[in-house]
Formats: sequence, structure tokens, C-alpha cells
Amino acid sequence: MRGVELTTTDIAPTDAAMATDVAPLIRTLRPALTEDAFTAFATRAHAQGLVFTAGYDPAGTCLAVATHRVLATSRGLLLYVDDLVTAEHARSGGIGARMFAVLEERARAAGCTRIELDSGVTNHHAHRFYHAHRMAITALHFGRAL
Repeated sequence: MRGVELTTTDIAPTDAAMATDVAPLIRTLRPALTEDAFTAFATRAHAQGLVFTAGYDPAGTCLAVATHRVLATSRGLLLYVDDLVTAEHARSGGIGARMFAVLEERARAAGCTRIELDSGVTNHHAHRFYHAHRMAITALHFGRAL
């Protein structure tokens, strides 16, 4: 996989690729998200500025998806990554690193000074990936179900 070329494109909720390419990968991270719930989420989140970026190999197979948005915060502009997922068969082949590089390029182009994301506390593989890409643990994220 290391030599695989990756082409990225943004996918809109009305694009057929949202259901065929993006949704299956996002649902590997969020298995409780039904097809209908994903469609509703994608439409609503896109309207709020969420961008769905898919990474394709030369054969047109979607190998990775990143969802992200630019946020204005009291600390300046940042690119917040909601999701970054690589297809299971393509993991550890450099695809995630290529997607991360795309996110970094987009952040710089948008005038962001940071990239931020949350990662589940038990997702140790992702933590290793983020540490390898010079990301630091800078906060704890707290939540409470209502």
C-alpha cells in the first residue's frame, strides 16, 4: 500500500458517493449509526460547515475518509477533524498519513494555526498514529449524556 497513489475529493451529501463510499467508512467508527441516521447527520453537519473528504486509489476504491471543519475559537482559527478513518485492509500502509497531510495543507490554506481532534480513550492505535504525527494531548474532553 505504501506506493498507492491517493486522490482526494470532497463529497456533498447529495453525491451518490456519500452513501457508497463515505458512509460505510464512517460507520466503521460509529456502528450504531444507521444508514438513515447517517444521511440525516451528513446533511445537517454539511450545512453547519462539515466537509467530507474521501481518498481514492487509482482504481477508484475509497480507502479513507476525513470529516473536518474550520472553527473560529478564542485561540484563533483551527481545523477540527471530526473523523479520520482508513479502510481496514489499507491500514498501516501510509494512507492515513496522506490524508493527514491533506488536512494539514487545507488548514494552512484556510489560515488555521492548529489542527485539533478528539480520540476515544480506548483507541490506542489512533493515539499512536496521532503521536507519530506530532500531535500532543492538550486537553481532556468531558461529556454527559442528556
